[in-house]
Amino acid sequence: MIPILSIVGKSDSGKTTFIEKLLPELVRRGYRVATVKHDVHGFEVDREGKDSWRHKQAGAHTTVISSPQKIALIRDVEKDFTLTELREKLIQDVDLILSEGYKNDVQPKIEIFRTEKHKELLCTKEDNLVAIVSDKEFDVGVSCFFLDDVKGVADFIEKKFLKSKKEEGVTLKVNGRTVPLKPFIRDFLLGSIKGMVRSLKGCEKPKKIEIQIED
Repeated sequence: MIPILSIVGKSDSGKTTFIEKLLPELVRRGYRVATVKHDVHGFEVDREGKDSWRHKQAGAHTTVISSPQKIALIRDVEKDFTLTELREKLIQDVDLILSEGYKNDVQPKIEIFRTEKHKELLCTKEDNLVAIVSDKEFDVGVSCFFLDDVKGVADFIEKKFLKSKKEEGVTLKVNGRTVPLKPFIRDFLLGSIKGMVRSLKGCEKPKKIEIQIED
């Protein structure tokens, strides 16, 4: 299951700015990250006059815009989806989901706090707060990081939410050379190979699998 982590904070705390710094560090480590931005006021991405807007105006429930580089989905919904529902319905093939906002959701949270902007924290441990990123230290029973410690926060996320993925070992060697695997490729190979091997008689509980292909 893809782990979810919410970056929360009061207005002007710098949530987007911190995510902009954190994302490249996680990507550099080989992780695929999806982001979700929560906007309680609603939003528009299909501008008036565009084909997608015309499709929606004509009554389409769901409109997909597709190109060789990216796709976009515009869909009518009956309620504000939780992060778990968004993960199940819309997000796949990533190692981590980072959301901005969703302070009332049940998922783990990292709060951004600036003393010049705010007087008290938005969340507590009871709200599933797991860490604080701030210009001051807090003693509230969760990990604390300074605002510029992006590497420290990435280490924390990797250890707490992504470590289990790295501990399950799979090595790919081609012509005697070890090929580094990104997490989503590693997970795909693990799932596919284990699934096929477990279907074989006498191989229901494999501990170590070795495959050698010679051409």
